[in-house]
Amino acid sequence: MSNQPDNQQFPEGMEPLGAEGFTFACNPEVPCFTRCCHRLELQLYPYDIIRLKNRLKISSEEFLEGHAAVVQGGNPYFPAVMLRMRQEEGYPCPFLDPAAGCTVYRDRPSACRTYPLERAVDRRRQKGRNRDFYFLVRHDYCLGHGQGRPWQVKEWLADQQLLPYNTMADRWAEMDTLFAANPWQGEGAAGPRQLLAFMVCYNIDRFRAYVREHDLLRRQRLDKARRRAIEMDDEALLSFGFDWLKQLLSNH
Repeated sequence: MSNQPDNQQFPEGMEPLGAEGFTFACNPEVPCFTRCCHRLELQLYPYDIIRLKNRLKISSEEFLEGHAAVVQGGNPYFPAVMLRMRQEEGYPCPFLDPAAGCTVYRDRPSACRTYPLERAVDRRRQKGRNRDFYFLVRHDYCLGHGQGRPWQVKEWLADQQLLPYNTMADRWAEMDTLFAANPWQGEGAAGPRQLLAFMVCYNIDRFRAYVREHDLLRRQRLDKARRRAIEMDDEALLSFGFDWLKQLLSNH
């Protein structure tokens, strides 16, 4: 029986997981352990960078300079940020320890923690919220399928602590859609408004300094609790930055 909801179309050969769930394990006892941590083409999203730079106890600018590459991604009007592999044999992830595995595991990027699932979101809001669908992904090198314990999707999301990542991914998707509409008014790549948007999305520490220098919080109608959260917390500041950018770009 198909798990595909009525009137919902998915790419051929892809069917969302239902109640049957899946069986998967990833640990040192699986023969391919850490094989997936080499030659990665892993896109980093704004919340990924916040978690990683805080884990490493460095600034967002230091993270971008040391661990990231800015490339042309799927959005023709806004660049993507990719994780830079170490330039050595096998091109391993910069956070991979050959013996211990992932050294940033608790703050690893969303793509790493979601696998072996892939998330799709129906943004035609029903009952006030988006609808998520999850698909099982199989790579030939991965030997974890069919091993370990069975999982339901909700169990996997909870175990991998994906809720904050998914919440911020949805916010980012709104911004990515806005950027894809080319709101830069003919500035071209790396124009002043695009650079400002890049700072807000990817260089949260520089944006915090910008907020202070330009007294942005005083200009916004914010209650004291949210203002304090923005001043203290990177995630709250990023959410504020998304709201501010939408307002800024829609007013020009």
